[in-house]
Amino acid sequence: MELPEELEETLASNPRESAATLVERLAELGWSVAVAESLTGGLVVSSLVAVPGASRVVRGGVVAYATDIKRTVLGVDAALLEAHGAVHPRVARQMAKGVREVLGQDGAAAEVGIATTGIAGPESPDGQPVGTVHIAVSTPLGTRVDSIVLSGDRDAIRAEAARIAVRRALVAL
Repeated sequence: MELPEELEETLASNPRESAATLVERLAELGWSVAVAESLTGGLVVSSLVAVPGASRVVRGGVVAYATDIKRTVLGVDAALLEAHGAVHPRVARQMAKGVREVLGQDGAAAEVGIATTGIAGPESPDGQPVGTVHIAVSTPLGTRVDSIVLSGDRDAIRAEAARIAVRRALVAL
């Protein structure tokens, strides 16, 4: 599903609009969202909780910056992490699915899980390009991962990854 062009332009030019629209849409659906972040370090969930009324839909966030947290808290497969490292599309997918479970309520998963993993720089620890980002959105309908390479300095890469993650979640609804 793609957003109408006018809405996409509005959301791209105003990140707060994206977060507010996502919170509003989740509330309309009666759905909750949980967020797992690595390179964005809490920027995604912060953008959501900045919206008045976010407590109706936001379950919380896990900043899984360390690789072992991805495994122990979010349930990312140890063999996957060993084979491919923490910056991989399948890692993002498992993070998004895992955070839905971990931050669910009363034995039920959150309906939406958003996850980010990537390399913000200034150097790459594993040879992948700085700016490599994997964003996953998991819902009851499935999980989608977008892999992109962003440019800019560390702060710009992190901020843009957070903005894109919110927009991708909105598209998934």
